[in-house]
Amino acid sequence: MTVLVTGANGLVGSCVVARLDSAGEKVIAVGRGPRRALPGRVEYVEVDLHRCEALRELISSSAPRAVIHCAAMTDVDACERDPLEAWNVNVDATQAAALGCREAGARLVALSTDYVFDGERGPYSEEDAPNPRGVYARTKRIAEEAALLLAPDCAVVRVAIVYSGRRGAKRTFASTAAEQLLAGREVRAFHDQVVSPTLADNAAEMAMGVLRSGERGIWHCAGASAVSRAEFCRALARKLRADEGLVVPVSLSEAKLLAPRPARCALKVDKVRRLLGHGVPLDLDAALDRFIAERAA
Repeated sequence: MTVLVTGANGLVGSCVVARLDSAGEKVIAVGRGPRRALPGRVEYVEVDLHRCEALRELISSSAPRAVIHCAAMTDVDACERDPLEAWNVNVDATQAAALGCREAGARLVALSTDYVFDGERGPYSEEDAPNPRGVYARTKRIAEEAALLLAPDCAVVRVAIVYSGRRGAKRTFASTAAEQLLAGREVRAFHDQVVSPTLADNAAEMAMGVLRSGERGIWHCAGASAVSRAEFCRALARKLRADEGLVVPVSLSEAKLLAPRPARCALKVDKVRRLLGHGVPLDLDAALDRFIAERAA
């Protein structure tokens, strides 16, 4: 039985592929451009999500038992500049994945984001009503509904502020901060945005746990600690034995970013803890230990 993973070159998708491969599962890895940092024996298929019918056809023809849909346009400012592109990648591709699963009789696990909330009163549980702001947030919320409505066997997995130390992974807020701290350079970080930073491999672990459980609906699969970005960087500095004084707190308003960012958007993980075990969503201390180990590998 096969699991098809979209966004296989991305932060979470590549971890999902590696974990499935290690478990001896047959994997079809789907990504944009050439394969990157994926196990050599894994089948890789390049699919342009602007031609989302190709994704639907691939799922229908390959008849996997499940699809883990990680592909997305996650650059929130780029989404704000190009709403059509964001819609194509975040909404149309999710619809195609859901319809492909419907036709193949496959289970769908679709990744989403904490940004579906407005950040006015977090932390949020799965029962809280979304109120997305900005193009990225709105397209991801619509994608959630498409997945849940169109795929009969579906779970939506929300992650937040994903980072990774794995070799070949794209640069993230955490990896950039680590490099600057180790070089003795200042790191500017928001003191007024409280989030649930999520190690990519831990997100993959939880997404696979939800997949295997057979549970449906919405799940928060984020890091277990709610911290500001500045607090995150100070904790990272301590782990790296760097100078915490290099972390310079700044406000969201100072950054004058194009797209809105939710200020208090941490996710409650009680539901997934009950499903997978208390220690599965990693707290910040454990996640940073794994992050540093990934960087050293």
